[in-house]
This record gives sequence, structure tokens and C-alpha cells, in this order.
Amino acid sequence: MKFAVSLTMERFSPGVPMARVKNNLLDLARMADEGGFETLWTAEHHTIECTISPNPFQTLTWLAQHTQRIRLGTSTLVAPYWSPIRLAGEAALCDHLTDGRLEFGIARGSYQYEFDRMAGGMPQQEGVAYLKELLPAIKRLWQGDYAHDGHYWKFPLATSVPKPLQQPHPPIWVAARDPGTFDWAIAQGASILSTPLSAPAAEIQVLSDKFHKAVADHPEVSRPRFMMQRRTCVYDRPEDWQLAVQHSIDYGRAFENLFQNIGTVTNGFPEAVPYEAVKGKDNYNPESVRRNLMFGTPDEVIEKLLVYEAAGVDQYCLGLTFNLPFELQKKTINLFVREVMPFFAAREKEAERARAKVRA
Repeated sequence: MKFAVSLTMERFSPGVPMARVKNNLLDLARMADEGGFETLWTAEHHTIECTISPNPFQTLTWLAQHTQRIRLGTSTLVAPYWSPIRLAGEAALCDHLTDGRLEFGIARGSYQYEFDRMAGGMPQQEGVAYLKELLPAIKRLWQGDYAHDGHYWKFPLATSVPKPLQQPHPPIWVAARDPGTFDWAIAQGASILSTPLSAPAAEIQVLSDKFHKAVADHPEVSRPRFMMQRRTCVYDRPEDWQLAVQHSIDYGRAFENLFQNIGTVTNGFPEAVPYEAVKGKDNYNPESVRRNLMFGTPDEVIEKLLVYEAAGVDQYCLGLTFNLPFELQKKTINLFVREVMPFFAAREKEAERARAKVRA
């Protein structure tokens, strides 16, 4: 199992200067690169300060100038906000500007608050139809001249300029939680981005079963990869869990505001909705949050990660963007690099030696 980190610029108070926000992201990205993380993922969001990323290609191009090896991924582009020609060209240019390190992640979108401002108020659930028309068109544009006559977009013969550096195109990832999206994405040859959100550990196997069924149903495509993300915080002492849990609960209430479109957003800052308005109230129980999310000492985190490994997860992604204090974000990366990743690297070497014996 490999490891990734999800980062973005985040601001929860107008008193926090953007220069600090930008520099914090850069410091974390450099740490992740030097620490050996496989991929850095960053999101697309609009009009909200808690996720500042109106165009993730800009962010990734900038980070590419300050990192050496880490892959740079969009998690995720929001399909209804783009046209095929623009997205194909911008992604391909980003692939060149990052020296072929782009991972192309795309989704239907999630925040109804954003859809009301970016997609004419359409229900965010309808974004999947845009996704299913957009992605095949982009793949054709990356190949060469292509004319499109679809439901949402129509254009005469055109092509992506430039073409991607990676051929035939950058690795494609689709965010999925429902079986239909798993099946469609894998039929497209895409890998899967998924998350159990705040659900108990049993949800990991539920998502894994959806992935493996879709893979089995499409033997005609090469096996894709399976990434899973959770909010993550690693600390030295077991009693340090309260701070991470409280930040997760507060962030979750702001997320409910944007997802359900039930709260106030003032100048880009969403309020945390009352506990009575949240869905899945057990997910806000402090003990449930501590148990379900990737919070713990290095030993506790390793124990939790073994569940993901057993479920066939190829890449576990540390979700660090939930208003966690910057020093605790840095500590999480440092502890993960020093005490967690070596454990799984040793397991991988043992497995490779075992495979070599079998081949011999």
C-alpha cells in the first residue's frame, strides 16, 4: 500500500493572511515530497475560504516548481463546471508544466452551495450525467481531432492543444461511492478515488466490495488502482486525541452547511450549522470520530491502516484539510514518515521476497 496526502489552501478566519495560507501549503507539500509520499492531491472548489482552489491546475503547476518526485493530482475536478475542450487543454498543459507528474481526478461535484453559484442551481446529484459525457470526450480530444454532438456540449472538429506529455494520457481517477459510478469508471479504464467519510470501519470493506465487483465485471480492462481517503491526525500520546476530534467535528458541521445548503456563508466563510441539523449524528460523537477516522498514535494508526490494506486499498490518502493547526499537520506528516511508512515498506519487501520465491 502506498501513501498520498490531500492538501489545499484553507482559511477559517478573515484575520489569517493569504500569504501565511499559501506558505503553509508549500511547506507541507515539500515535506510530503521529501518524505516519500506517492501523490499530493488537491481539490477544486469555488467561493469558499475553507478550500481555496478555483483552479487546481494552477496550484499543482506552482507546487511542481518546488517539489521533485511527488505525483500531483486533482481530487477532484468538478465535471459540470468545465467544457471538454478547455479541460482537455488545461490538463494537458499542466501535465507538461509538471514534467509528466499529473494525476487526473474528476467527479460529479458535492457541495450544493457551489452548484447554486457555478451550475445554475442544478441539484448536485445530476453532476454524474455531465461526468459521463465529459470524460469520454476529453479522452478523444487527447487523441486527436474529434467532433462532439452530446446532450450538454456540442462542438465541431477540434483537438486538445497541447496533447498530454504522458501517453496516451495522464492516469485518470474518478471519485465514486455508489456501485453504478464504480462500474462506469472502471469500464472507462479509470482508477477509483473513494472515502468512507466518517462512517465506521465496516464501510471500508463495503467500498472495497464495490470496487472488486466492478473490476471482476470488466476483465477487458487492466486492473485499475483504488485510493481511499480519511481525515488523518497522528500524535505522540493517546490522550492528545481531543484536539483532532474537535476540529473534525467543527469542520464537519461547516461541511454540512455547504453539502445540504442549510447555513449561512459570509464573505466566503461558512458557519458551522447546529448539531441538531447534521445528518448521521453518531458520526459527530467524539468517541465515534476518534475510532472511525485515522486519528491516533503511530501504533494506533498502523493498526487502523492494516484494515485498509486487507481491503485491497492501493493508496491510502491522509486528509489533512479540516482546519487542523499547522503545527499538528506538520507533526502528522513527520510521524507518518518516520514511524508509519517504514512499517508498510518492510511489509512490501517481505511480500516481494515471498513472490520471488514462488517464481523461483
